[in-house]
Amino acid sequence: MKTRVALFPGSFDPFTNGHLDVVRRGANLFDEVIIAIGNNSSKSRYLPVEQMVTMIEEVFRDEPRVSVRSYKGLTADFAREVSARYLLRGLRNTTDFEYENTIAQANRHLNPELETVFLITAPALAAISSTIIREVHRFGGNVDSFVPFKLPAYAASTGS
Repeated sequence: MKTRVALFPGSFDPFTNGHLDVVRRGANLFDEVIIAIGNNSSKSRYLPVEQMVTMIEEVFRDEPRVSVRSYKGLTADFAREVSARYLLRGLRNTTDFEYENTIAQANRHLNPELETVFLITAPALAAISSTIIREVHRFGGNVDSFVPFKLPAYAASTGS
């Protein structure tokens, strides 16, 4: 039997409870879910990729079918490299759909074997975004209810 591997790509800066929900639900649909943190050299990160990989790995330490990897380059190429035939994406609203649909079409063009699967975000988590979490955290607000781990205090002073 062929293993159904799904890639859940993103910057995850930081990884949120919304992302956690998508991964857990995806793990019920696929044999393996790889959380793939894109390393975009033109984008300044709030938290280092290596640190986010470690923090997410800790969250899923008891879930052997979930792994975390970082990558550079095109998502469609990385999916091919790790034998993923599915891209897993979460949708919070119609704006997300418009954006994600365009990316899904481009990825399908680059890798015709790649199918994008969208999961609708749970209503209680729909308002959570990494951007909002970064802003609240940067100015000393409590983001503990939005992320599955404690964010390091020093991130607020990185100036990014």
